Amino acid sequence: MAKELGRKPIGNGWRKVYPYIPGNELYQVELVERTLRLPRLPAEWDGLTVVQVTDLHMHGCPDRDYYRFVMDRCAEWDPDLVAVTGDIVDSKRHHRWVLPVLGRLRWKAAAFAILGNHDVWHEPGLTRRRLRRLGMHVLGNGWVQVQVRGRPLVVIGQETPWYTPAPDLADCPPDVFRLCLSHTPDHVGWGRRHGIDLMLSGHVHGGQVRLPVVGSVFVPSCYGRRYDTGVFDEGPTVLHVSKGMSGEQPWRYRCRPEVVRLTLRRPAE
Repeated sequence: MAKELGRKPIGNGWRKVYPYIPGNELYQVELVERTLRLPRLPAEWDGLTVVQVTDLHMHGCPDRDYYRFVMDRCAEWDPDLVAVTGDIVDSKRHHRWVLPVLGRLRWKAAAFAILGNHDVWHEPGLTRRRLRRLGMHVLGNGWVQVQVRGRPLVVIGQETPWYTPAPDLADCPPDVFRLCLSHTPDHVGWGRRHGIDLMLSGHVHGGQVRLPVVGSVFVPSCYGRRYDTGVFDEGPTVLHVSKGMSGEQPWRYRCRPEVVRLTLRRPAE
């Protein structure tokens, strides 16, 4: 990124010392493409694309050009759906970044967003209002049903334990494909019990620091390192955990930040 911008988009604030830590991979953002074969995927959705953006932690370091750079590349993917899975704002002064940063995203069918544990400390109502101004479905602990390629899709937000009450799925159609945005992967058991087909999560940053042989060091999950990053088949739920774009402490060691495009496919014959 520094090569293309002509400088490191370090930003300001007391955290600006972090980019100078030797080995920090903060600006080596990976644009990851994965293909998932999902048992209940309707035939009309074979090839449907979803861009997941998570854990932006906007607080001044890195600066706004960092996020613009990444969002522009996400827009080039031209996805059907966009999913923003929390920890967007990490400062009471950086709500003003929501519109110019996330407003660069593009989607063909719909975009959805939830908040994370860091958002709760920084006027979450304001963040939700700005996301709605961008045309996103701001789910909270709720669900919506939308039409995608002529077929119904149920999208569920799961923001507990930081926001309550938990989603009420009593009236949610049982025979419709269910996509869930859950900030933490700890809800994978909840997802299995509620028939979630695909759950998108972040929160754990891939451990943020990964040591050779040892792997991830600090993973804030009740499952430890089990769901630190990647794809997990926990039938009937497929869980995808992204490493996210930044962190409260903007330091990445052997754990590059990422945004992900998922291509959904029918099961192989």
